[in-house]
Amino acid sequence: MRCAGAERFAPVAASAAGFGPLLQVDGVTLEYRTGDTIVRATHRVGFDVHAADRFVLLGPSGCGKSTLLKAIAGFIAPVEGEIRLDGRQVRTAGPDRIVVFQEFDQLPPWKTVLHNVAFPLLASRSLPWREALERARHYVDKVGLSGFADSYPHQLSGGMKQRVAIARALAMQPKVLLMDEPFAALDALTRRKMQEELLALWDEVRFTLLFVTHSIEEALIVGNRVAVLSPHPGRLRAEFNSHEFDLGSIGGTAFQSAVKRLHDRLFESDVDSAGTGRAEARR
Repeated sequence: MRCAGAERFAPVAASAAGFGPLLQVDGVTLEYRTGDTIVRATHRVGFDVHAADRFVLLGPSGCGKSTLLKAIAGFIAPVEGEIRLDGRQVRTAGPDRIVVFQEFDQLPPWKTVLHNVAFPLLASRSLPWREALERARHYVDKVGLSGFADSYPHQLSGGMKQRVAIARALAMQPKVLLMDEPFAALDALTRRKMQEELLALWDEVRFTLLFVTHSIEEALIVGNRVAVLSPHPGRLRAEFNSHEFDLGSIGGTAFQSAVKRLHDRLFESDVDSAGTGRAEARR
């Protein structure tokens, strides 16, 4: 149900650069240290994300997709290449990029659902108290938790906690919502329900989403564009358009064919897919 004043609370969608990309990842190489060893997580990865895209990074464990998301969030600096948001280089974390992780303990346990959603607005002094609570109530309603606004995290299921985390992120009205395998720890039925609710929320609010997963089916369902990363270190192998699929597509011939194409690209040899790090879009 659309609340009064929904337009006032709509997240930033348009790029300052007009119709150009909102987010640009240009030849990004990421490394991190483990003991005395420097590990290369990604190698010269490049892609563009436009306003209101649902862009999915798909790859096996260890391919650097979560590390890449953290770099986009501003937590890690590339050793090569550049990340730009609205044409400006990303150097630090900021409220224009909010991350939702898969862990259920990301909510302060002493705060109610409503105050968890309002907390970053108040901590960042983005809004006065009354307006922060009003916006928080709006997004609590958007994720279907109005009846639990006064509940505490320990009283919620895992799926409900993730809804609170999504509401809290959207309340900050970021330019890009970053989700790092947010449903991976949920059971299959709850995961499917959360995918459905995320798509319904996007259909109403039209936020820009960058979503990380290792599930081919989830990538096709959640994304309208899917970037396939190779095993460690992550290189961009291909980019697929997946806007034709939704939860109703599962089991269909076209969906299963797309699953096979993505599977084949994920597990082809690195020699076959060597390149500059930017992939051709394909259906």
